[in-house]
Amino acid sequence: MAKELTVQEQRELLANPIIQEVKKFEMQQRMANMFTTSTIVPDTYRNNVGNCVIAIDMAQRMNANPLMVMQNLYIVHGNPAWSTKFLVACVNQSGRFTPLRYEFKGKPGTKDYGCRCYAYDINDREHKEPLYGTWITQDMVEKEGWSKKQGSKWLTMAEQMYRYRAAAFWSRIYAPEIAMGFPTQEEVMDGAYDVDYEEVFDNVPAAPEQEQPEPDSVDRADAAAEPDEQANPTPGPTPQQAIQDAIRKKADEAAAQVQKKEPATHEGPINENQSLFDQPQQ
Repeated sequence: MAKELTVQEQRELLANPIIQEVKKFEMQQRMANMFTTSTIVPDTYRNNVGNCVIAIDMAQRMNANPLMVMQNLYIVHGNPAWSTKFLVACVNQSGRFTPLRYEFKGKPGTKDYGCRCYAYDINDREHKEPLYGTWITQDMVEKEGWSKKQGSKWLTMAEQMYRYRAAAFWSRIYAPEIAMGFPTQEEVMDGAYDVDYEEVFDNVPAAPEQEQPEPDSVDRADAAAEPDEQANPTPGPTPQQAIQDAIRKKADEAAAQVQKKEPATHEGPINENQSLFDQPQQ
């Protein structure tokens, strides 16, 4: 019976979510130790257990291979970012959409020239409702300053960059959970993922005006606000005043004792046969 209870307790313990997370974390650490000694992982993960654990956890959440995640997760200016080709592969293999397609418009070199990405929901078998992404135009590229960055690929391989940027915008609209909130490598390099903002306080609504209380209520409020004499007693004497009072009291007591010890004076004739101390007291 005791053995059966022990087995039951072990089952309940293993079913605890906290214990499951601990076991999962221990397994991830064991896997990470193996990846840190590999020579085919990027330098970011070599001899770094923490980075390997994070990559393994992300791979499990995305149902992807850990090595694939490590090969396509870059650190650009201190920020993690996906490669766009990996992001497109994840969308195509998700099973939720048809493979991503690209549509161009305008004439190359003009401001209207651009590209957008589109796909269909996997349940839309007749392709009646296309899922269109944002148009990436030459005018947008110039205004955002993407082509003015040092070493920008927009000057050497513009068509590929149009596709990459259109796919990144599309995935952020229709499948943001696949990228897990991470930008693409090309976006971070171009500064397209940074959003400048400015706090504005001019349009803050003013506080509503409070109603003025009636005179009677003001008098009652003033009466209630008066301090209670018992709650706030008069402060006592200072230490110097207390010493002076004590000295004065001692002097008065000493003077009273001296007066009590003084002999009484005798008036009238004194009998020769009678001592001074035998005389009646007045």
